Amino acid sequence: MNIIYRVMILFLLLIAALSSYSAGIKSGFFIFIICGFTFEAMFWWKLFPKKRS
Repeated sequence: MNIIYRVMILFLLLIAALSSYSAGIKSGFFIFIICGFTFEAMFWWKLFPKKRS
């Protein structure tokens, strides 16, 4: 995968996670916090991919 696309995907996942956390805290809907956690988990899995042997 091209490094530019990888960085863009990571940036978008981070922005989505922060936006979801912010919306969840502001509105009180727990589903937004769960979405934020999911986006953050995807961010970390993309940041440190599993090495193939």
